[in-house]
Amino acid sequence: MANNSSKTHLQIRALCEGAILVALAQILSYLKLTDLPNGGSITLAMFPICLYAVRWGLAPGLGAGFVFGLLQLIFDGAYAWGWQSMVLDYLVAFTPLGLAGLFKGKSWGIFPGIVLGCVVRFAVHFVSGVTIYRIYEPTEIPGIGVFDNAVLYSLVYNGAYMLPCMILALVMAAALYVPMKKFFAGQDITC
Repeated sequence: MANNSSKTHLQIRALCEGAILVALAQILSYLKLTDLPNGGSITLAMFPICLYAVRWGLAPGLGAGFVFGLLQLIFDGAYAWGWQSMVLDYLVAFTPLGLAGLFKGKSWGIFPGIVLGCVVRFAVHFVSGVTIYRIYEPTEIPGIGVFDNAVLYSLVYNGAYMLPCMILALVMAAALYVPMKKFFAGQDITC
């Protein structure tokens, strides 16, 4: 009986912590350092999702990433060309941030977790840029130039915000690493 109660307590704790960190990610998504014209912005929003995933694991992390993508679709003024773009650039793209959960229990896992989540998110946006947004060809990126190649355009455009976002999340993790090391490793979570 005590074991079942303990398991229920952990599930409720995971759900509450997930809600708080997804809400924090949503709030951070409104604090944009740069907002690109065709969607995409530089924010700290990915860090809380990756932190949650590293603490609770792959499945809860993927769920938090999906919920965050859904909130972005609903509240962030979704920039999309049809349902395919909505699915790829929001629901599918944000879910892989939960891949950080593969590093659950590792005190250093936040760093490769952020990199993995961001790289896979970039890959989804890249595929979307090559397949869906190629209708804009040729495309101009202000301050960079005109692109008549969808692959190069998608690489540059999506890299222009995904790389800084990944770097910001890594800097935030590094700044918080010493005081939050036990939380990054989930050492405060006990049965």
